[in-house]
Amino acid sequence: MGRWRSNFSISRASQRKSSNLVLHSTLRIILTGVILMPLFSCAGTRPNNLGVKDSRLAPCPATPNCVSSDDPDAAHSIASFEIVAPAREAWRAVRSIVADWPRTRIITETDQYLHAECSSAVFGFVDDFEIHLRPAQSRIAVRSAARLGHSDFGVNRRRVERLRRSLAQQGVIR
Repeated sequence: MGRWRSNFSISRASQRKSSNLVLHSTLRIILTGVILMPLFSCAGTRPNNLGVKDSRLAPCPATPNCVSSDDPDAAHSIASFEIVAPAREAWRAVRSIVADWPRTRIITETDQYLHAECSSAVFGFVDDFEIHLRPAQSRIAVRSAARLGHSDFGVNRRRVERLRRSLAQQGVIR
């Protein structure tokens, strides 16, 4: 009977040690992934067709990971913003809102154009977000496009609509 208890005690201790080893190994793998993930983020290269050309933002690619108020294709089209406040006031509001978004960095900014890079929280996928003030038409054109992949699961459309809601709440657009 004493021998059985001894074997049982060794077996339980061995079991605990094995469980701790698995837990520590799992934590090491997760920690290593979190540390290395930024080094291998999915940023892609910045497209060379960004900006305003012929008073329009770049067209969307054929993939469903882009929306633009300048794109006539129904799958990519999104309404521009109708400005109801003075254009400069609207532009300041746009810039302020975009600058406050998490994981967003303004890359280029003029008095009528803004390009920002928006990164996803987990893998660091980068989307290019562009806005173009068109004071003569009392409009702000928008474009948001993923750099990589085929689908964005609606992220770019939701980003534009989030900006629309924020500006409407401030009374800047209709």
